[in-house]
Amino acid sequence: MRREIHAEWTKLRTMPGPGWLLAGMVVLTVAMSAVAAGAVTCGSAGCGHDAARLGLMGVQLGQAVVALLAVLAVCGEYSTGLIRTSLTAMPRRTTMLAAKASVLTGLTLVAGTVAVLGCVLAGRLLLPGSGFTAAHGYAPLSLADGPTLRAAVGSVLYLGLIALLSVGVAIAVRDSATATGVVLSLLYLFPLAIRMVGDEETQRFLWSISPANAGLAVQATTDADVLPLGPWAGLGVLAAWAAAALLTGWALLRQRDA
Repeated sequence: MRREIHAEWTKLRTMPGPGWLLAGMVVLTVAMSAVAAGAVTCGSAGCGHDAARLGLMGVQLGQAVVALLAVLAVCGEYSTGLIRTSLTAMPRRTTMLAAKASVLTGLTLVAGTVAVLGCVLAGRLLLPGSGFTAAHGYAPLSLADGPTLRAAVGSVLYLGLIALLSVGVAIAVRDSATATGVVLSLLYLFPLAIRMVGDEETQRFLWSISPANAGLAVQATTDADVLPLGPWAGLGVLAAWAAAALLTGWALLRQRDA
């Protein structure tokens, strides 16, 4: 496995795009969180906003860059024909897929940690100026606070699971445009479609199986009990989506690319 991981790392490191995408993910994630922290105001006590979730808002943009990174890394091999060389050098499809997923997820977790720490710092500096002060019932964002720490750690794990989901979809469809469309639809169009459903029970059910809505529940630090799923249960839903995508990709890889 060490040889396969080294091979996947070498391939990814020598591609022109991944480094810029990882850097872009960090910058865009922190920037969006900073914009959200400055745009939303709390004019009085009990204004009802979740300060930690506002501070981590950028993850909702950063996830798109993570998806693009995974799709680029996987589908780029198919478009250039390099996949034939990879499968010849690593004939064990399961090991190759595991190595590819491990490298991409590991890089995402490292970059995601940097991005989330930047979001927390931006929230700590900017939210008080928007009215999230002790006088209004808000302490400065701090990882020493249990719920905030859980939201931050959960956000990093969320980005890692998005990488795994994207790898599975990309392996299954092999085309970068199709894979990107499928993943971004799950992350952005599915949540929008749920809001158009009139029946409340149906809406709550669809929310609970949505990879983005359920997964981002891990960021909730206030009123989490009113959500259809708890924070870790919601992240588990995203993990199930990622596992299903990887299993589908693995099955097609063994059958189609044998």
